[in-house]
Amino acid sequence: MLWQSGKKCYFVLNELHSSKPLIMTGFLGEFEATLDTKGRFLLPAGLKKQLPEGENTRFVINRGFEKCLSLYPLQSWEPLFARISSLDDFDPDVRKFRRFFLNGAIEVELDSAGRLLMPPNLKEYAELSKDIVLASAVDKIEIWSTENYNKFFESYSPSDFSSLAQQVMVKKTEKEQGS
Repeated sequence: MLWQSGKKCYFVLNELHSSKPLIMTGFLGEFEATLDTKGRFLLPAGLKKQLPEGENTRFVINRGFEKCLSLYPLQSWEPLFARISSLDDFDPDVRKFRRFFLNGAIEVELDSAGRLLMPPNLKEYAELSKDIVLASAVDKIEIWSTENYNKFFESYSPSDFSSLAQQVMVKKTEKEQGS
């Protein structure tokens, strides 16, 4: 269920064994921004107002699964990092995953003008130049070059997207039902 309160958008999840709903802040929307010559960009006001209260200046940025970056508010990063930290270090796949996922991850903070400085190695990985797109992805913000973002969406037809949605959502429903 989705509802809005003032400037924030909330996802309300009902837990199966609890009478209290769990409220989680999430992000919605896509926003254009511009990198300056020093590799900084202004965090759009539309995203700033969706940030969890008290967590609106510090983030962790790392490589995304596609040629993009993931920007996590600390509130979203900490449980993810704890989960990754708890994985079995004796499993070689876990070690590979950790290396790739955490490689280059760095904490960043908004400056007094509301800008974030893009680390050069991550900027290069995501092929970011001047024009970028900040796309909401539930508990994080993806940062794409405008060109790669447009190519990604142009690569899917409406029927491809429909098939993907059915595949992903049916798998999730079956998993929840224990099938």
